[in-house]
Amino acid sequence: MVDRMKNWVLSLFGVVLLCGCGSTLPAPQSRPSNHSGELIEVPASSEAGFHFPYLLVLPKDARSAPPFLLVETNNTGTVSDDLRVHRDAARKLATESSVGQYVAQRLNVPFLVPIFPRPASAALTYTHALDRDTLMIREGPLRRLDLQLLGMIDDARARLEALGLRVESQVLLNGFSASGSFAHRFVLIHPERVRAVACGGINGILTLPLASSGGIGLPYPVGVQDLAELTGAELSLDAWKRVPQFAYMGADDDNDAVAFDDAYSAEERQAVFAALGASMQPDRWAAVQELYLASGANITFRTYPGMGHGTNGAINEEVAEFFRAVMTGSL
Repeated sequence: MVDRMKNWVLSLFGVVLLCGCGSTLPAPQSRPSNHSGELIEVPASSEAGFHFPYLLVLPKDARSAPPFLLVETNNTGTVSDDLRVHRDAARKLATESSVGQYVAQRLNVPFLVPIFPRPASAALTYTHALDRDTLMIREGPLRRLDLQLLGMIDDARARLEALGLRVESQVLLNGFSASGSFAHRFVLIHPERVRAVACGGINGILTLPLASSGGIGLPYPVGVQDLAELTGAELSLDAWKRVPQFAYMGADDDNDAVAFDDAYSAEERQAVFAALGASMQPDRWAAVQELYLASGANITFRTYPGMGHGTNGAINEEVAEFFRAVMTGSL
């Protein structure tokens, strides 16, 4: 197994990656990641359905790895037209500092992190949160990042299987802040490909599984009123309700993305305020929980006292235990 893994990693050397923004990335390299197994960078492949590279952290002990792939989308925290900026942030997420990195290490599962750009030339298109502007892109390399992520997942599964590590087609999906928004929005679009999802630091709001609430229309990303039109596929709320979800906020978190134009348009903001309230905590967060539970979602909510926009070891461990319960069938 070890020799086969090394041969596969070495086969990736010497490939020059061309980013969708016109920059050239240096050839990918394999290196040990912090605490986990080998980190490799897989080049973009339009034939496989993705126009940007992704990172894959192999489990430290592949022979005992559970048959699941953990996915967390990258969240640079800023805009840049240089893909190297997003690549560096994605590498840090994959190997050093993220809830997903902790969970992957704790559960000994392979970990996939895409290197999606968040271009400064389209600053209101919040790709890392899978916002409305992102789904409305109709051409070019940024079109349908959700489908590109599926292409990366399928590609990673094939590579892992070549190493003798078969993983399920349904993934464990994790995210925090913008990547948390990407995660809970992605599972509404592709519930059949997600075994479980955990998302935190989500601005006191989840995309509601409703077309309207109290007579107020809820277009995406506030709700799902027009999501089928944006994606070209009918929603499967029954499949969505079967996906175990874990959503959490710090009680002292005041990072409200709804207030900013890159995350929500003026029209979307007004829909949020009208349906859920202008105050992120406790009003909006409480209203979201009530509506989600009433919808029949299979979801657990947590609010952590004394915590701002971040996590700690205890929170990371609870997320890991959520996924462990899913993998063992006890949830």
